[in-house]
Amino acid sequence: MKTLGLAGLGTMGSGIAQIFAEKGYAVVAIEANENLLQKGIGRVGSSLDRKVQKGKMTAEEKVKVLANIKLTTSAQELEQVDFFIEAVTENLEIKSKMLKEFDTIIKPEVLFATNTSSISITKLAGYTKRAEKFIGMHFFNPVPVMKLVEVVRGIATNDETVHTTIALAKELDKTPIEVNDFPGFVSNRILMPMINEAIFALMESVATAEAIDGVMKLGMNHPMGPLELADFIGLDVCLDILEVLYEGFRDPKYRPCSLLIKYVNAGYLGRKSGKGFYKY
Repeated sequence: MKTLGLAGLGTMGSGIAQIFAEKGYAVVAIEANENLLQKGIGRVGSSLDRKVQKGKMTAEEKVKVLANIKLTTSAQELEQVDFFIEAVTENLEIKSKMLKEFDTIIKPEVLFATNTSSISITKLAGYTKRAEKFIGMHFFNPVPVMKLVEVVRGIATNDETVHTTIALAKELDKTPIEVNDFPGFVSNRILMPMINEAIFALMESVATAEAIDGVMKLGMNHPMGPLELADFIGLDVCLDILEVLYEGFRDPKYRPCSLLIKYVNAGYLGRKSGKGFYKY
């Protein structure tokens, strides 16, 4: 495989583009419009600048990495890619529409991976005609730094697809861990209820946001408290994942806290909006 097709150049997509481009892959990154493309490549550039400043990369190497990323708004540019990753927003309607369209354009032998953090791989695969070649490849933010990749097998995913994806993750200097297709997989099935419970504790005035985070950082040795982490992830993303968990399991323990819903409705989305449980 020489060329990656990548749908979505947001926070996760830009990180994915960067790590592939650093390994010498040609990356064809597609977005809905030119503005989103420029914002995405700007994130890649800023990330690479930090590596240059730290002496982990030369300015010349940065230029070569950026040259490996081709920006486009045309789906036809994906005709010649060797591997495809979907990294658009965590919304089933958006993902399903995009997968249906690209499935008719990308060569039938090409593997499809999705960076979804919670939506069923089996369900997403059903929007394509290559379910046996469809797999979850869940990277973690920030992608260039975090080692874990959850490799999620759908009900129809074949062994060759799993083995190829695991090998690719290792080539990217990541640590792949194979899991099965359940709502939230392993990471968010455990993480999101913790974040949700922290929000309930805040809503019920058990403690301040700083105190809740302080207990988890000092008592549990977490590098970030759950409320700070929620702001980092994006409160809208946390809500989307909790709703997937609640719908998937029909278990009240996954019911999103009403304070989380209120914040999202108010546009308090965390770091990206300048305000969440903290101000930025």
